[in-house]
Amino acid sequence: MEYYEAANFLFGLRRYPSRTGVTPTRRLLEHLGSPGDDIRIVQVGGSNGKGSTARMVESVLREAGYDVGLYTSPHLDDLRERVRINGRPVTKAAVSEFVAELEPYVRAETIDGAPPTFFEAVTALAVRTFDRENVDVAVVEVGIGGEHDATSALSPEVAAVTNVTLEHADLLGDTIEEIARDKAAIAPDDAPLVTAATGAALDVVRTTAGETLRVGGPDDDADVTVVDRGRTGVEQGVEIDGNGWRVETALPLLGSHQCENAGIAAALCRLIGGVTPDDIGRGLRNAHWPGRFEVMDRNPLVVLDGAHNPGSCAGIAETLSTFEYDELHLVFGAMGDKDVPEMVAALPAADAVYACRPDFDRAEAPESVAAIVEGDGRAGAIDRFDTVSAALDDALDAAEPDDAILVCGSLFVVAEARRRWSHPFVTGRISDGETAAELLGRADVSAEAVDRHSADGVHRVVTARVRPAQADRIERELLSVGGECAVSAVDAPSHDLVDAVLLGTRSQFDRALERLHDGGSDLAAVAAALERELDRDDGASETPWGDDTAVMGILNVTPDSFYDGGRYETVDDAIDRAERLIDAGAEIVDVGGESTRPGAETVPIDEEIERVVPVVEALAEADVAVSVDTRKAAVARAALDAGADILNDVSGLEDPEMRLVAAEYNVPVVVMHSIQTPVDPEANVAYDDVVTDTIDALAERVLLAEKAGLDRSQIIVDPGLGFGKSTTENFELLGRLDEFRSLGCPVLVGHSRKSMFRAVDRGTAEERLAATVAASALAAERGADIIRVHDVAENVAAVKTAAAAADPDRFDDR
Repeated sequence: MEYYEAANFLFGLRRYPSRTGVTPTRRLLEHLGSPGDDIRIVQVGGSNGKGSTARMVESVLREAGYDVGLYTSPHLDDLRERVRINGRPVTKAAVSEFVAELEPYVRAETIDGAPPTFFEAVTALAVRTFDRENVDVAVVEVGIGGEHDATSALSPEVAAVTNVTLEHADLLGDTIEEIARDKAAIAPDDAPLVTAATGAALDVVRTTAGETLRVGGPDDDADVTVVDRGRTGVEQGVEIDGNGWRVETALPLLGSHQCENAGIAAALCRLIGGVTPDDIGRGLRNAHWPGRFEVMDRNPLVVLDGAHNPGSCAGIAETLSTFEYDELHLVFGAMGDKDVPEMVAALPAADAVYACRPDFDRAEAPESVAAIVEGDGRAGAIDRFDTVSAALDDALDAAEPDDAILVCGSLFVVAEARRRWSHPFVTGRISDGETAAELLGRADVSAEAVDRHSADGVHRVVTARVRPAQADRIERELLSVGGECAVSAVDAPSHDLVDAVLLGTRSQFDRALERLHDGGSDLAAVAAALERELDRDDGASETPWGDDTAVMGILNVTPDSFYDGGRYETVDDAIDRAERLIDAGAEIVDVGGESTRPGAETVPIDEEIERVVPVVEALAEADVAVSVDTRKAAVARAALDAGADILNDVSGLEDPEMRLVAAEYNVPVVVMHSIQTPVDPEANVAYDDVVTDTIDALAERVLLAEKAGLDRSQIIVDPGLGFGKSTTENFELLGRLDEFRSLGCPVLVGHSRKSMFRAVDRGTAEERLAATVAASALAAERGADIIRVHDVAENVAAVKTAAAAADPDRFDDR
């Protein structure tokens, strides 16, 4: 079964209305062989904050060394986001395999009049996936309520009810007490229910659940106390005190309500066991969660928050009050079944309101939203927009640098707005018919079309993720000017995204873009993004090293690096090595004090600093940029104080402070795609398409660095050859390296003497120089801005040769 068939089948289950009760889900799991019986379950319910809390729990448990599955809802762009294993979304192949087994069961149940709903089926997908991946713990967010939710077909070891407000009265009850009773029914058998509920809701929770573990402020007579230490930059300080343990950390999720969620998450993790206060502190600081008071820009301040009820809107108002700004521009849309008047009343007064409608069948009309805002009586100008992107465009145009733009009201609103920052177009190439067919085969573009365009010298192939209606219009316009387009066969809901692969000459793209610009604001936004990508593909990346590929020389001051470990341990030897790298043509020297080879031991921070800093200090006056290869923010800070110019983080900002250090010192940072550092040779990572999956993962890490205050020109992306990829996947990354330029960042490739070259009969590291040089030339031709190598002279010659072949006119030999 193809993925599009599987996705269409699951989306088709939306035609069956939601229902209460766990029996259908249990019956489905029994049909699948009762997967997950041995998995430890953390179940998180509540009215607000359950998704953020679940993400915090997952991050802390992973920090403690557990393999963790995470099941949340809804998704922003792709249903696979709902099911994650150690942070990675479930693969398309796994979804296809699951649905192939599910389909006969659904057909049989349909005859009996009781087929599974979409949520029940995806819940079973999550459990089945976690079972197949052999996770240690699964963190499961409740959908609606608790007692009768599909997730309650599972038996949690620990559980939480974050809080209780009036919601879903048609399913859960008309009073706080009725809703609290339903939510508290998820209480585990052998552990207390963790909760931050208050008042009458708390009384009912205690009565229903029995033993409870209360999270609250210092004056709340709580078992776990939480103190909000306020916002500093893009982080929220928090202190958490439990029974014999204490944590002081910072959260990437802003707001005092997130401090409370952090307390709940910490309590749940302590109940699971094997979790230290240090694990909690670092895990909480790494718990990023898109669309929850997410600061996307600073000038003006742009905030996205999926708040969708009065309580969460009040939280936005409180958090936004900690920022200074002149005027507030509110981009607001909501679902028709929400208490929109109370949501509007809870939000801060706005100088301008942009009422909009997300592309979702339950969404409130912008005219109705505008009428409610007008009735509230606190807003300035009020405008109406048919789409979120049009509303956001107007807000961005109108806002001054010292203003604030707040986008909220629904996660569906946030999802559409966030795509402006998170979903790049990806430009590939046609080097020959076979390569293009492989690239375009993912969207079923014919080989004949590829051959025809290859013969004409066309090399622009753009992969886009857009909404179905946008994809249809793009296809129509590109075909009308003689281009080619194929749209994914996934019959996604209108607010989700589908893949479209576009093929044509630049002139064909330009003519299609003219038509798209005239097709309304929603299409104009897509056209503008596509135009930026095509322009970027036409030009060179802007780097401090000019247009040509720079060579970064490797200087390992370690005893155990895979190729040159132990050769340059003394400062004198290291400086001598650095001088030779510089004389050979290195424009950057990368100093590393900890090996990342498979099985390498972790080096303590103080010891790594002792190895690195004297060398950096000695090189500070040399005519070369000095990079420090470290995954520890404390080492990075010490090296920068000693004179380093660049940070090279092979963990991809795993240390939550690394991005903040780079922004504080305003230096470039290399962000590498890495599953585990050091590399675990036993890890088996599944990719649907290693290039696409790696770009998607890097896009989120780039956003983290950007939100810390760095420009994309300072964020250097590294595909991570040799880190969690097979030999085939490493060569795929190298061959399609140009696609990484679509992230809008300089690109670094680290391939020197790696084991991938065993595939070309180069068994030992000492035998891999020729293969490395060949790969360097290929990387330079594919648009790499930096190559990181041990052997500088030979690789400088390779990149110069590639540059000469690309632009022969630079050499005047007459």
